[in-house]
Amino acid sequence: MRIFIDLWWFFKQEKYKYLFGILFLMASSFLSLIPPYVVGIVVDDMKNGSLTPIMLVKWILFLVLVGVVYYFTGYIWRQLIFGSSIILANQLRNDLYKHFTRLSPNFYQKRRIGDLMAHATNDINAVQGAAGEGILTLVDSLTMGAMVIVTMSVLISWKLTIIALLPMPVMVVLTMYYGSQLHKRFGSAQEAFSGLNDKVQENVSGVRVIKAFGEEKAQINMFRKASKDVVNKNLAVARIDSLFDPTITFIVALCFFLALAFGSGFVINGTLTIGLLTSFTLYLGRMVWPMLAFGFLFNVVERGSASYDRIRRLLAVKPEITDIEGASAVVPTGDIRYDIQSFRYPGNDRPALNRIKFSLKQGETLGIVGKTGAGKTTMLRLLLREFDLQNGSIEIGGVPIRNVTLNALRSAIGYVPQDHILFSATIAENIAFARPEATQAEVEHAAKLANIHDDILNFPDGYKTVVGERGVTLSGGQKQRVSIARALLADPEILIFDDSLSAVDARTEVAILQALKKERKNKTTLISAHRLSAVEHADLIIVLSEGSITEHGNHEELLEQGGWYAEMYAHQQLESQVTEGGKSDES
Repeated sequence: MRIFIDLWWFFKQEKYKYLFGILFLMASSFLSLIPPYVVGIVVDDMKNGSLTPIMLVKWILFLVLVGVVYYFTGYIWRQLIFGSSIILANQLRNDLYKHFTRLSPNFYQKRRIGDLMAHATNDINAVQGAAGEGILTLVDSLTMGAMVIVTMSVLISWKLTIIALLPMPVMVVLTMYYGSQLHKRFGSAQEAFSGLNDKVQENVSGVRVIKAFGEEKAQINMFRKASKDVVNKNLAVARIDSLFDPTITFIVALCFFLALAFGSGFVINGTLTIGLLTSFTLYLGRMVWPMLAFGFLFNVVERGSASYDRIRRLLAVKPEITDIEGASAVVPTGDIRYDIQSFRYPGNDRPALNRIKFSLKQGETLGIVGKTGAGKTTMLRLLLREFDLQNGSIEIGGVPIRNVTLNALRSAIGYVPQDHILFSATIAENIAFARPEATQAEVEHAAKLANIHDDILNFPDGYKTVVGERGVTLSGGQKQRVSIARALLADPEILIFDDSLSAVDARTEVAILQALKKERKNKTTLISAHRLSAVEHADLIIVLSEGSITEHGNHEELLEQGGWYAEMYAHQQLESQVTEGGKSDES
């Protein structure tokens, strides 16, 4: 029953709904006790020959009235109790989603998406059941059971009531044991479902890769194993769950046997009438639901408790990146200054960056180049404060970025990542993601700057074309350019391109860079790239190797130094000439 203590905060929040819901539920329980007593009176009157047609009609009309009132009280308590449980589910789901948006990238590197989805679906549904059906069964089993026992004891026979309910303690002990076992097994079943959910999400996202490598059968086998594990663990839950009803049914049958056996004796010796024995058996029949509800209660609350434990553990995870006390909410602007002694990713002993020190004036363009794994993306992610520096600082306009709120900092930055995430929406909505209020003309202007406007017009529905999840209906270059258009529409003070031109051809790259130079005067741009043509126009270019700056300067200065940059530029120029030559020969 710990789940009810854990959810006490919500019961206090919705106290009036639950209070009136419980009152109407208790009224319904009381009303349900009237018909059995009336039946007993009618049976005795029939036996005594004192029942007249007028009396029978009066009793029938009375029972109809009771039935109508019972109908309305039942409707009201269902609206109040079940409606409140839906509010709880919505509130928890919103809290989880809000919590997800606050958590740092390091959290998502350790957690599986499928597991997080299972928390927001199955686990919340189980908690909702505890706050709805759990409250119903708790209150109804106690109030109905108490009312029936009191009625049988006071109005019929307290001796027969004690005899008939002798098996009840056995049922209580058994259902409590079943409940404890159910809690353990349901927790394991939920974890297995999370794993299966993650497997499905992963395979659907990577279906192209699976097909390209012909791994369909292998993945099907892996899914079958994960699915079998879910089935086995849910069967373990079902084996405990299936014990509730047979146990309760057996106890109820035993109660009926004792009631009829001893009740018949009471009738024979004249201490009980047939009508009262009839009422007693009908009341005992009303005890079936409280007994079943008692078993069902353990089932529901243990499922809800196991799921709520999982949700609370997730909500207890603290964001690693937060606003410091007194952080400024003013959007930063000005020169960018890096002064990083060293940076390590959490849990990694090897430095990702070492001795990174440079300044970039407002309105200038920075180019960042180097081999794969040199630290280019890490540098850019630190500017976004996806991770915090422990040994060094980054400043914008002379203000350390830690002294600015995350919202203000990220409002100043437009980011085009390596992995271009598009949503299942229209192309126009994807471009306007950062500025939903943008006009169609503004969306199209941003698309033209990103050199994607003409491609969009060639789609059957133009800007209203709906892209698939993660943009699967677009080519790699088209996704990149839509992402670029999205960042340009935001018109940020600082624009970051994290190897975001790799999927476009050389001519498209030139067109985009020229548009950027014209459109973003006096605004800062940072570009990381493998293709040096993307950064040769930059005011400052830095070359990274194993997390350290090995060369820096503008394009001409780096060529004169004759280092890695000069060698790579000559190599790429030769590749470009060979490619262009091949095209000329074909033409």
